[in-house]
Amino acid sequence: MQETILILDFGSQYTQLIARRVRELNVYCEIYPFNKFPSPDKSFKGVILSGSPYSVRDEGAPFPDLTQIRGTIPLLGVCYGAQYLAQSSGGVVAPSKIREYGRANLSFINKSSELLHGMTLGTQVWMSHADTILSAPEHFTVIASTPEVQFAGYRVAGEQTYGIQFHPEVYHTTEGLTLLKNFVVDVCGCHQSWTPESFVETTVAELKQKLGNDKVVLGLSGGVDSSVAAMLLHKAIGKNLFCIFVDNGLLRKNEFSKVLERYKTLDLNVLGVDARDLFLDALKGVADPEKKRKIIGKTFIDVFDAEAHKIQEIKWLAQGTIYPDVIESHSVKGPSATIKSHHNVGGLPEYMKLKIVEPLSSLFKDEVRKVGGTVGLDAEFLNRHPFPGPGLAVRILSDVDREKVKLLQDVDDVFIAGLWAFDLYHTVWQAFAVLLPVQTVGVMGDERTYENVIALRAVTSTDGMTADWAHLPYEFLARVSNDIINKVKGVNRVVYDISSKPPATIEWE
Repeated sequence: MQETILILDFGSQYTQLIARRVRELNVYCEIYPFNKFPSPDKSFKGVILSGSPYSVRDEGAPFPDLTQIRGTIPLLGVCYGAQYLAQSSGGVVAPSKIREYGRANLSFINKSSELLHGMTLGTQVWMSHADTILSAPEHFTVIASTPEVQFAGYRVAGEQTYGIQFHPEVYHTTEGLTLLKNFVVDVCGCHQSWTPESFVETTVAELKQKLGNDKVVLGLSGGVDSSVAAMLLHKAIGKNLFCIFVDNGLLRKNEFSKVLERYKTLDLNVLGVDARDLFLDALKGVADPEKKRKIIGKTFIDVFDAEAHKIQEIKWLAQGTIYPDVIESHSVKGPSATIKSHHNVGGLPEYMKLKIVEPLSSLFKDEVRKVGGTVGLDAEFLNRHPFPGPGLAVRILSDVDREKVKLLQDVDDVFIAGLWAFDLYHTVWQAFAVLLPVQTVGVMGDERTYENVIALRAVTSTDGMTADWAHLPYEFLARVSNDIINKVKGVNRVVYDISSKPPATIEWE
């Protein structure tokens, strides 16, 4: 039985980061909306309540039903979660006299507290709150304070229930990982056994049991996610896996032929399908990004349905959905709003008659890479930059046509080749070019031009949930800008995107 930490999401921007930190400790965890989570069973070793943009004093603030959790299994409330536990137990939460955002230092630590074992007096923590706990019931014991916040941490007597006002999951809380390890290992008793090797062993066994002798069709993209999913399925069902790589006309330059050649080394059943005209005709005249995604998703399914019918007795469609896709694509009252729809998340039309299997849906991107290394994929696969399912359609910020696709393919090819030439490819998490719906005046030779603007985007990240813009050398940016303008007809201006996520997303659409 998989030991699991349950994380209840109240809409904090940091909820996914809590999960990442727990996973770093080789402990499995899952995020659920505060008002829709499974009944705890023996697999649940502890529960963490996230922060929230709400105040516990707000009308309509998210209040979870913890009757099956409180006092039964260990519980840690973070920020809003700590305030909710205090208020719901009879304490008083009120606006802070001094709003505490940013760095603070613990001026008191109860050294005997299991939660705070090994933490240093004066250690830096990260605060982000406008409310404070003024008073708590007598059985709430203060275990940590800052000069401004008395209830920076507390323990509930007679329960393994804790609350902390600061955020242990963020980098600026210097000993935050120590606290989380104390909770999940010492308090909850997790064995830190969730490793890439254990994931592969468990997942392959589950796939064998789930799929039996059924045939499965999988869409390969050449990227990390679908490649790792293919290898896991191949280990489980062998030749009953049928892979289809679709050229939707929105891939990188020469991607279709390169990827097909690369897959020949993996002993997979791979069929290449040229569907460029089908996708590009369907996208004609469409500029809205959500409509593009939906059209591409529907066409993708149509192509798969047609190809699957050519293979007798296919029962499953496998997808390389990963955990951030799931988190960002599902929203209820409280958790983070949907950012964008994902082409590989959600149900299939009834006519397709295929069931879905998603072997990677519990993993973050960096975890997928670790699993890929465990199943034997080489660096050529594992270290590729992510590429969106809708392809270049969401990097053309207008309607899509063949000329724009070719122009962007050529630009992207120059950009990525430049990163390799300057030994920068592996210093960034993702890099790409965006074709803006803007034309500007330029001068080439003695002639005036009125041509397209390209935005270059490169980010550093761990899993794509948050990202910072990559501080690429000026000499590189100057060289690649010059190369793009000189080599790609139709471009006379290049700009560089210096936005982080949040507040921006990585992709522009």
